[in-house]
Amino acid sequence: MCVESDGCEIEGCSSSDEVRTLSGSMSPGLKSNPDLHPCRPGQKFRAALLKCRSPAAAAGILSFGNVLNYMDRYTVAGVVLDIQRNYDVSDSRIGLLQTVFICSFMVAAPIFGYLGDRFNRKVILSCGIFFWSIVTLLSSFISKEYFWLFVLSRGLVGIGESSYSSISPTIIGDLFTSNTRTMMLSVFYLAIPLGSGLGYILGSSAKEAAGDWHWALRVSPVLGITASVLILLLVPDPKRGSADQLGGRIRSRTSWLCDMKALAKNRSYVFSSLASAAVSFATGAFGIWIPGYLFRARVVQKTAEACTKEICSSTDSMVFGAITCVTGLLGVVIGALTTRLCRQKTERADPLVCAVSMLGSAIFICLIFVVAKKSIIGAYVCIFIGETLLFLNWAITADILMFVVIPTRRATAVAFQSFTSHLLGDAGSPYLIGLISDALQQKYTTSALWRFLSLGYALMLCPFIIVLGGMFFLATALYFLDDKDKAEAQCNQATQPPSSVKV
Repeated sequence: MCVESDGCEIEGCSSSDEVRTLSGSMSPGLKSNPDLHPCRPGQKFRAALLKCRSPAAAAGILSFGNVLNYMDRYTVAGVVLDIQRNYDVSDSRIGLLQTVFICSFMVAAPIFGYLGDRFNRKVILSCGIFFWSIVTLLSSFISKEYFWLFVLSRGLVGIGESSYSSISPTIIGDLFTSNTRTMMLSVFYLAIPLGSGLGYILGSSAKEAAGDWHWALRVSPVLGITASVLILLLVPDPKRGSADQLGGRIRSRTSWLCDMKALAKNRSYVFSSLASAAVSFATGAFGIWIPGYLFRARVVQKTAEACTKEICSSTDSMVFGAITCVTGLLGVVIGALTTRLCRQKTERADPLVCAVSMLGSAIFICLIFVVAKKSIIGAYVCIFIGETLLFLNWAITADILMFVVIPTRRATAVAFQSFTSHLLGDAGSPYLIGLISDALQQKYTTSALWRFLSLGYALMLCPFIIVLGGMFFLATALYFLDDKDKAEAQCNQATQPPSSVKV
């Protein structure tokens, strides 16, 4: 027999079972008490939920939500040729879809960071997923005369997704510590390339199956609403700092202005945020334009026809999505294992691994635009290696933040790192690439070859930005140990009992 905390008996337990309550454990072999009454169905359900609220289950659900986060974001990229043809817009205007999405995302991030450090995080996450899922579903019914309304819907989706990206990593940070936290954050950030790749695949597959690209936006909302319910029921909201043995013992909470001043003085945080912006710049531009660039390459090679039909070819979106899934898995796993191995050699392993991977990635990404005109397979090989190296740093960057920022400030730190990386990164990169491409096309007679070359020249900006990001990670390595020690000292100071004052 097992006893719940409200004095009801749970069926199906033997007398030798250990008794679990909400406050801890009781001795085994508890005998039946006549004052106890059978549990009502609702109480049994609540007891079952409590058993399912393990840290591993919570991390799995949050990772699933992150997959949906990025899947929804890149479903549009999977059908971007169809959207461009349907609304009859230029490269720069189609790039505006991602720019508006990211702008609303980054503006909302600091707000959700503030809320995440002070209010129930899982409720905010659940409401955010539900909101963006409903908006995505409704956007699939916007007619071709209202492109501005479709752009606006992407901005609203960005607000919903901002709540998730800003808050969910901090829950994982409060459930795990040390290498376990690195592993769980790696799984969580694996969802970025996995969800992005699945977004391309979902968009292309749904379009082909239904014969209409609008159906690409009607699948992920169902999964999003499911994730919203799971988070509300099964994900706990642990005390901030609980995994670091600080939960309930931090005696003071600093103001928002104080938090921002501290983060601005944290050099590791500042440089790693600038490096994240470089990654966002490249991934944002690639996510929107690489499938279209490869399609134009195949048109130049005369292995495909220009998109004039009702449904455009989705081969490149499918292949690019599959590559993104695989390279994301490899990159995050290799990054976590490499960092763990290098930590045995140097305590600066985290930022150094990120720097080396960024510099290596720039080389192969630059080669994409050299070989694409002659060989699509060669371009795919370069994309595979370049993306693998680029994705190495996602989970590691989050772990750097956990090391150098105190627990009560982490949601704010994640939110402003997101704000900075998007402001300087993918908020403008898709639109900027499209703008450069349009400007180059206007200077010469438009042809299939020049449309391909102009977009390639515009995308060549990305490798140089990636090199700059590698430099920022090297700068992070210079200050990483000092900032880590300062964060640990602040945590220890915050948990000290107030000194007694004699009158």
